[in-house]
Amino acid sequence: MKSSQVKRLERLYRRRVKPGEVISLELARELSDISLEIRRQLGILVSRIGEIAYVVVGDERALMIPHLEDYPLGRRLLRGIRLVHTHLKGEPLSDDDLTDLSLLRLDMVAALQLTQNPDRFSIQTAALVPPEGHNLPYQVEPSIPFAKFDLDFRSFVETLEQTLERGLKEGTLVATGQERGILISVTQRPMEEAVDSMEELKELARTAGVGVLDTVIQRPKEFNPRYLLGEGKIREVLIKALQFGATMLVFDQELSPAQVRSISELTELKVIDRSQLILDIFARRATSQDGKVQVELAQLKYLLPRLIGRGVQMSRLMGGIGGRGPGETKLEVDRRRIRDRIAHLERELKELSNGRYQRRQKRVKAGIPIISIVGYTNAGKSTLLNTLTRSEVFTEDLLFATLDTSSRRLRFPMDREVIITDTVGFIRSLPKSLLGAFKATLEELKDADLLIHLVDCSNPRFEEQIVQVDAILTELELSQKPKLLVFNKADLLPELKKGDPLAFMKVRQVGRRYGAITISAADRKSLEPLLKELQQRFWHDVEDYQAPGQHHDEFEE
Repeated sequence: MKSSQVKRLERLYRRRVKPGEVISLELARELSDISLEIRRQLGILVSRIGEIAYVVVGDERALMIPHLEDYPLGRRLLRGIRLVHTHLKGEPLSDDDLTDLSLLRLDMVAALQLTQNPDRFSIQTAALVPPEGHNLPYQVEPSIPFAKFDLDFRSFVETLEQTLERGLKEGTLVATGQERGILISVTQRPMEEAVDSMEELKELARTAGVGVLDTVIQRPKEFNPRYLLGEGKIREVLIKALQFGATMLVFDQELSPAQVRSISELTELKVIDRSQLILDIFARRATSQDGKVQVELAQLKYLLPRLIGRGVQMSRLMGGIGGRGPGETKLEVDRRRIRDRIAHLERELKELSNGRYQRRQKRVKAGIPIISIVGYTNAGKSTLLNTLTRSEVFTEDLLFATLDTSSRRLRFPMDREVIITDTVGFIRSLPKSLLGAFKATLEELKDADLLIHLVDCSNPRFEEQIVQVDAILTELELSQKPKLLVFNKADLLPELKKGDPLAFMKVRQVGRRYGAITISAADRKSLEPLLKELQQRFWHDVEDYQAPGQHHDEFEE
């Protein structure tokens, strides 16, 4: 462009638009004149107070919207800025225009439809609308001659925001101030497995305090290496997420660092995967020194390959011959600090592990049998420990309600005792960094004389959960340990029988196949068969089993 044309563009920044106008007639004429002269599309981004924030020059067919760092979206439904641009051949708003409107959550997009006469042109506008069924997220108005265009923009945008907020509240049941997420699964597994995994992700989201707005399951023939989803599908999901007022996208599959970066470049929403969600839950639930160290270690190992540098502008200079240059970048400094912190935490974890080892050795020398309760998360392990030993270990109907290992004594008649240990729950696709960190805690299982594998038999996926727990025990080299399968939540089986007789029959059949004992951990009376089995396993000379309640010390800690 000529220098005179550049100066004309620069002078546009001095212009002001009245808050009640989309664009003034004078400014519209100036845009039209410059655009026709340079034969390029020309656009301005105008704030609600009438300041021109950006002047954008495109080519003959389109223009590229810059990053709008000064107008972040945050929790707002609209960005507070509108786009007015020229169309050289008088064409209507394009798909790119409407995609920008939806993805960037602009207050409005307006196209000045030019003719060869700079004084004669039409205007066409489009704005977002509340989500209703499967309608488009925007509404496009018909084009009209600019001279007849009359719109009070301030009133329009205020009404639009109120309508969007009202539609959002009516369409969702998410609490105010809560994180709002769209759950996404991209898998080639059978649809039934994908749905089961998505249901589990919903529970994880609920535990983490994320309100679920919608779920998306895609089963592609091939994974997109950049976005995991197809490019068209990811844009569709992003538009839906913004339309519903989501603050984050949660993927059921683990994303590579490159995929997180690629998706984050398309949106300002937070992008996390299943592993990161589990790590966040663990970070909230860890209370002991052991738990806090292990969670921080797992988080740092997860974070290390995902650090993103910002270029040499954040580098430090270093002197010396051969050393003149960018020096050590901020990214390298961050990585080195994380590696140092990981090394420190691993040393601390080793010391804590040594302390646990000494305590375990004392138990072994005392000759008291050790029983460890293992199982899928939320199977009722802590509830069973509390009921057996009259303890008050924290319990709640959430995944990973307790992370820290708890040990209590259980006294049987004839002054016989066992030590019962509660462990962290297992889950499918447990992050490797987390499993590695919690191996220190799970060392308790190696000294156990018996593993009680507790199963929530009221869960439709209970059989798959048994397989998952067995797989993790094999990974921990504990598959040869004596195990006792116990089906918990028997009090829910009558309801299961009413709702789905086939599911109830499946529970009975699997229980018989595995030789499982059926109990309700919340009901002490139902534990009689379990206590009898434990006595017979450890003390074969027991002839008459005494039911709970006949000895006051039977459930002493």
